[in-house]
Amino acid sequence: MKKQIIVAIGREFGSGGHYVGQKIAKHFGINYYDRKILEDIAEEKNIQIEYLEKYDEQKRNMLFSRNVKGYTNSIEEIVAEMQFEYLRKKADSGESFVIVGRCADELFRGDERLFAFFVLGDIEDKIQRVSKRHNISKEEAATKIARHDKSRKKYHNRHSEIKWGDSRGYDVCVNSTRLGIDKTAELLEKFIEDRLAWQESEK
Repeated sequence: MKKQIIVAIGREFGSGGHYVGQKIAKHFGINYYDRKILEDIAEEKNIQIEYLEKYDEQKRNMLFSRNVKGYTNSIEEIVAEMQFEYLRKKADSGESFVIVGRCADELFRGDERLFAFFVLGDIEDKIQRVSKRHNISKEEAATKIARHDKSRKKYHNRHSEIKWGDSRGYDVCVNSTRLGIDKTAELLEKFIEDRLAWQESEK
C-alpha cells in the first residue's frame, strides 16, 4: 500500500475475528500478525515458543509479581511488553500490517494510521464455530468461550484506559453473525478504503 495502515482487531472468542483479520490482510496485501509475533520473538531471544504462548495475552499473577523502580518480575508483563515493542518497531519501520489482540488499539491510540475494530458475535453462532473447530461439545465450547473472553478482558483492561469491547475505543464494532465472516471483512475493508480516501481529500 502507498499509505501505511495499522489495523488492530479486538475480538470475542469464536467470533471469527482471527479470520476477518486474515482476509483484510490478504485484501490489502499486507502482513498479518498473531501467533507469528511470538514465533519471531522466540527466535530472536532464543526462547521456546511454548513458554511464551503460556503467558500470551494473560493478566499478571498478582500473587507472584512485583514492581520495583519501574521494573517487573511478572512473566505476563514481560511477554506483553516484548510484543508491544515488536509492534512499535514494525510501525516505526513504515510497514502496514494487521494485528489481532495484543492491545494494539491502545498501543497506537491517536495515531492516524490506526484502524481499530472489534468483532463480536451471537453466542449460539460462537458456540457452533468453536465446537466445530475444536471438535468439542457445545457445553465445552460455551465454557471455553467464557474462559477465553474473561482472560482477554482482564489482559486488555490491564493495559488500556478504555475497557475491552467498549465501542468508544474502536472505529467500528461489528457483529459477525449478521453478515458472516466474508461480508464482515468486506465491510471493514470498505471502511478502511473510504477513510483513506477521506483523509486524502482533507489534505
